[in-house]
Amino acid sequence: MPDILPGQKDESDEDDARLVARAAPGDNAEPLTVSDLAQALKRMVEDRFGFVRLRGELSGVKRAASGHLYACLKDEGAVIDAVMWRTSMARLAFNPEDGLEVVASGKVTTYPGRSKYQIVIERMELAGEGALLALLEKTRQRLAAEGLFDARRKRPLPFLPATIGVVTSPTGAVIRDILHRLADRFPSRVIVWPVPVQGQGAAEQVAKAVQGFSNLDAAHPDRPDLVIVARGGGSIEDLWSFNKEIVVRAIAASTIPTISAVGHETDTTLADHAADRRAPTPTAAAEMAVPVRAELAASLADLAHRKRRCALAPVTLGRERLAARAERLPGAETLLQPRAQKLDELGERARRGLEGRSAAGRERLAEQRLSPAVLERGWREAQGRLAGLARLAEQLHPDRPLARGYVRVTAANGATITTRALAAGENTLDLHFADGTLAVSTGTSPAARPRPRSQGAPTRQEDLFG
Repeated sequence: MPDILPGQKDESDEDDARLVARAAPGDNAEPLTVSDLAQALKRMVEDRFGFVRLRGELSGVKRAASGHLYACLKDEGAVIDAVMWRTSMARLAFNPEDGLEVVASGKVTTYPGRSKYQIVIERMELAGEGALLALLEKTRQRLAAEGLFDARRKRPLPFLPATIGVVTSPTGAVIRDILHRLADRFPSRVIVWPVPVQGQGAAEQVAKAVQGFSNLDAAHPDRPDLVIVARGGGSIEDLWSFNKEIVVRAIAASTIPTISAVGHETDTTLADHAADRRAPTPTAAAEMAVPVRAELAASLADLAHRKRRCALAPVTLGRERLAARAERLPGAETLLQPRAQKLDELGERARRGLEGRSAAGRERLAEQRLSPAVLERGWREAQGRLAGLARLAEQLHPDRPLARGYVRVTAANGATITTRALAAGENTLDLHFADGTLAVSTGTSPAARPRPRSQGAPTRQEDLFG
């Protein structure tokens, strides 16, 4: 390039400072629009990366109201935006959360509106079992913080449920094992709610079955007293439906006591934590559900025997005590001997007393030596007392005052009349005078009873009360 002296103008500088764009000589290419470039880049990227699988950690996960999922996939050195449409979300087997390591399958495209490239995810899976366990632990901690696994929420199982509901696959070995074990222990009524136990939609079906049993009215004939949620063993992926939040919440909210019997002894799911009891196997769940009928019968027989013994114990003890006391009681002869002896003593005392009184009487009689003078004096004293009584009787005789002009009035039956009221109640009255008796009528009856009359008495007597 030649040197430019001072004061000379460079023609190139003049071209750069042009105000209006003009095509350069020999250039027949029109300038591209931004949209043209964006579309060209979009086609190139989509042609080159029509299908990719990316492994990365989810970040900034958010679900739009439309149902679409927006997030970022990142690793130690880069970040790419990601979007998953609602139709693809319906086939997702887990709930995406920040921090999960996943493998996303889809196509890379650009978003011209922001000059960014992104991956449209069609399928997303956890990146290995470790990521699955991490998701499981995060879900467990979150639900435990809500109290869904609290031991105080656990309810006791009914001792002898009349109806047992089983939520499981109707074609697997699980239901056969449960029915066989129940038949061996205590035959019970079983209602099976058939559900798929793994795969797409299994969790929703299991949750719906648990809720369906729980929603039955208490008086409904098919409402079970106990619900068993069961599945056979398998990998963590096979059992994943029983780790989903929808199943855990359905079991925790059940109004019926539940037993979770998912997998084998070493398998543990979140459903086990939410249930009232965890059984290591479906067969063990049947054993927890009902007692052994033969053992119950033996227990009842033993209790009946103990009841009889308890009932008879006081009787037996009373008999023993009565026999012991009866042996210590004295016999009839022993009881009567003191009384017989007392009677003999009293008889002897009475005999001696009579003999003593007889002897004393004979002595007094001998001392007095009765004589005629003594007898005569006693007779005279008695005669004097009798004469006094005769005089007193003569003075007190009711007819004694008749000689002085008094009259004694008697009724027909001889009773003495002392008042006018008594006289008015009689038809006839007898008037006793010193020289005889006169019968008169009181006026209450037209006839008067005839009475003997004394000499010189008038033939007609006037009514005394007339």
